Amino acid sequence: MSDKKAPAPQEPRSDANPAAKLWGGRFSEATDAFVERFTASVMFDQRMALEDIQGSLAHAQMLSEVGVLTDDEFRQIEDGLKAIAAEIEAGEFPWSVQLEDVHMNIEARLTQRIGATGKKLHTGRSRNDQVATDIRLWLRNRIDAIGAELTRLQNGLVELAEREADTIMPGFTHLQSAQPVTFGHHLLAWNEMLSRDYERLMDCRKRVNRSPLGAAALAGTSYPINRARTAELLGFDAPTENSLDSVSDRDFAIEFCAFAALLLTHLSRASEELVLWTSSQFDFIDLPDRFCTGSSIMPQKKNPDVPELVRGKTGRVNGHLIALLTLMKSQPLAYNKDNQEDKEPLFDAADTALDCLRAFADMVPALKAKKDNMLAAAAKGFSTATDLADYLVRKGVAFRDAHEIVGNSVAFAIEKNCDLADLSLQELQKFSDVIGEDVFDVLTLEGSVAARDHIGGTAPAQVRAACTRAREAIAAR
Repeated sequence: MSDKKAPAPQEPRSDANPAAKLWGGRFSEATDAFVERFTASVMFDQRMALEDIQGSLAHAQMLSEVGVLTDDEFRQIEDGLKAIAAEIEAGEFPWSVQLEDVHMNIEARLTQRIGATGKKLHTGRSRNDQVATDIRLWLRNRIDAIGAELTRLQNGLVELAEREADTIMPGFTHLQSAQPVTFGHHLLAWNEMLSRDYERLMDCRKRVNRSPLGAAALAGTSYPINRARTAELLGFDAPTENSLDSVSDRDFAIEFCAFAALLLTHLSRASEELVLWTSSQFDFIDLPDRFCTGSSIMPQKKNPDVPELVRGKTGRVNGHLIALLTLMKSQPLAYNKDNQEDKEPLFDAADTALDCLRAFADMVPALKAKKDNMLAAAAKGFSTATDLADYLVRKGVAFRDAHEIVGNSVAFAIEKNCDLADLSLQELQKFSDVIGEDVFDVLTLEGSVAARDHIGGTAPAQVRAACTRAREAIAAR
């Protein structure tokens, strides 16, 4: 079912009657108006309305199959729920804070539409297993949407990496020039992070995809229900095993938020690099205007707002993870009202992850590398010094001795204000007589990247091979 947002709930009425509550028979006075608003969740859990109806349809069908409902009663409930779903999708459903949550709003509306038969729908279940089922259905839908956007982003990354397999740029450690790499190789590092994120997401989906429906309040039900049947009807892999655990734990939501926090951490790292690379100090890439904004006072500014916002939203998602961990840490079995607080962090974490992925999936294929600037930057900072050390080792010099020789050579080049490749053969031979004319093959940037010709290396041939493997892995999902 879709994830269309329902309209805002109505304001609570002041003449609340306790008997109007679906649970009000035991109470002698109306709920305090403030408490009614304070404890209500319909303002946000109405997002699960279509999943709630989906779960109710499966529950009603199972009840009819085991003889708890007649065929006629099931048809009435089915028609009524489908009509309510149409109302919700059209934005015409009369939400009420007085009815507390999405479940009671829909059930009350069903009874209003079809009469006493609507009161039979809740047989053999509780709001506890109902909400646990709704959350899992909603999150499963969100996981599938996020997985699709992750895949779209990765396809765009791999395509761009293949185009830039020969584009040389500086590789950094400590944000200092270290060794030359290719832009394609750098982009594939982002793809590896996202590949692990996708694996985590799909692994999380396995644990989300268990049906708690039928666990009832906490102990199951005395009705002859068929939990395997409702699990099948709802596309779950199997029913959950323990009724207490089924209604009370939210570890699957925590696990999803942990995935989202890691995903946003990876997108934030990429965002930081995009912000740096678009600055005039780096000037490595051009970000299309449609992903940027300007300044209200400085007319020359072109600000990388999209990556900056993604970087900023990471803290928001990290906060949701901590909120859910804290929510669950001291709860005794089984269900507690605390768990009403699980939805807003989960909803926002899922929304934020999906929006950030959409932004990146649109933006990344549009990046333009400024190849000359990247190449010029890679030529600075003695980025081929390690190549000279490796060259000396291949000539029989011990690595620690080679390390010292190269260090002395770099110090000399600094004094001359030039790069290692700009030193003459005679100048280099002052530091080691094993250095020959062939040294200049390894001191070039092209020679340096080409020498890393192994799986995981930055040689252009290896980058292209890695792109092929990545594309095949994505296509195999």
